[in-house]
Amino acid sequence: MKLQIAGIVDDSIVDGDGCRLTVFVQGCPRRCPGCQNPETQPTEGGRTIDTAAILQQMAENPILSGITFSGGEPFLQPAPLADLARAVHQRGLDVWSYTGFTLEELEKRAEKDKATRALLRELDVLVDGPYEETQRDLTLHFRGSRNQRVIDMQKTRKAGRIVLLYTD
Repeated sequence: MKLQIAGIVDDSIVDGDGCRLTVFVQGCPRRCPGCQNPETQPTEGGRTIDTAAILQQMAENPILSGITFSGGEPFLQPAPLADLARAVHQRGLDVWSYTGFTLEELEKRAEKDKATRALLRELDVLVDGPYEETQRDLTLHFRGSRNQRVIDMQKTRKAGRIVLLYTD
């Protein structure tokens, strides 16, 4: 499947636990003041890549523990990312995603959108909520502002309630 991306970092240690391949998708309507990746906001730009090429790039790095979807807004392209996430899981690696939406907003969207539902089902960890510059805190694990949550999606699905991975 095709994906519109701004770029890829093949050995990130700041976008989730372990060494990760981070895919920065192109396009985000939020325009959060202080956004860390403002170049990813326009929907035009970036480049188109096949998800198979991303899997090949992952295969070339044996120290990866997983993949992270960042942006831009990954949930603007849920179908190719869900497909990619399934393939990553088949290789025994984990999947994280950042989003400006809250999990509650995504769950409501998933009621009508099967691609959103599929991507949520594939995530191991979701970092949710828009970046809020007034709540910026550089001491937080894997997020930039206090309103954002690092959600353990596997435990959340089992418990039927949100389970946070980090509570700092």
